[in-house]
Amino acid sequence: MTDLTTRYLGLYLKNPLIAASSGFTSSIEHLKSLEKNGIGAIVLKSIFEEEIINEFHDRLNSDDRFGSNIEFLDYYDYDLKEESLDKYIQLIKDAKEALSIPVIASINCVTSQEWTDFAVKLQKAGADALELNIFIMPSDTKKSGREIEEEYLKISKKINDTVSIPVAIKMSSYFSNVSEMIQNLDKTGISGLVLFNRSYSLDFDIEKMDITSSSNVLSKPEEYTLPLRWIALNSNKVNCSLAASTGIHDGKSLIKMLLAGATAVQIASVIYLHGPESINSMLTELEEWMQSKQFLNIDQFRGKLSRDEVKNPAEFERVQFMKHFSNKKM
Repeated sequence: MTDLTTRYLGLYLKNPLIAASSGFTSSIEHLKSLEKNGIGAIVLKSIFEEEIINEFHDRLNSDDRFGSNIEFLDYYDYDLKEESLDKYIQLIKDAKEALSIPVIASINCVTSQEWTDFAVKLQKAGADALELNIFIMPSDTKKSGREIEEEYLKISKKINDTVSIPVAIKMSSYFSNVSEMIQNLDKTGISGLVLFNRSYSLDFDIEKMDITSSSNVLSKPEEYTLPLRWIALNSNKVNCSLAASTGIHDGKSLIKMLLAGATAVQIASVIYLHGPESINSMLTELEEWMQSKQFLNIDQFRGKLSRDEVKNPAEFERVQFMKHFSNKKM
């Protein structure tokens, strides 16, 4: 019998498919449908640091009572954060009661200032693990690339040292040396890395002459090649679990991530496009492929196509299209 089980962040998963943090994972009804269709674990919709900050400023600007009362401002700031956190804690508790699979809480953060206290509360609420979705926009010319990287490391280490549950970092690919950053994050003691997060993209409305949001909210199937390369390059060089995210829309891309060395794969866009039923389809494709190759479990082929296992590892370093276009006529 084919065994699809895996261990991610030290957690036992019945299969390597994880529902990524999204609007779909903020509803108990949706979470139940994900479990019913076979998902191995879920990451709850993120609680956003920026969302709380923006809500605070909106209330501040619309309320004349504040004046210059600093003590009241401090209280109001704390009260607003607690209100948002209480709702999230209830979501964790409800999810743990409704599901039998691991429930991973998610924080979308840009600083390390107050999230350590919040992280402890998420742990007490029953979260099996914590995912930090970190993206610091590298647009401040007064900060060097190294300073921005140090902020990532600071956030990761501070929260990992604060909680006892496993911590994963969902990171960006916007680093001058991605492999070095992956390995430096691993050294902070975290249990896992998710490659990669998707950031908000803006666009221009040329008729209204205004800024708008891009329509590219969902990933496209061809985008899986970005995490595929970096997982294959680093899967044998870190102690923490590596999970793939972005562009995994079918069983084939799921299999490829496992061959690269991933211990789990996060999906969201395919669920929005084809419903929770897509989970079962992907798992069936994985199981049928394993049977055709006579693999009894995932560990028998995980990492078989990572950089350290293939005959020509130089292929992972290729960045030019020379081979592809050399014989093409314009």
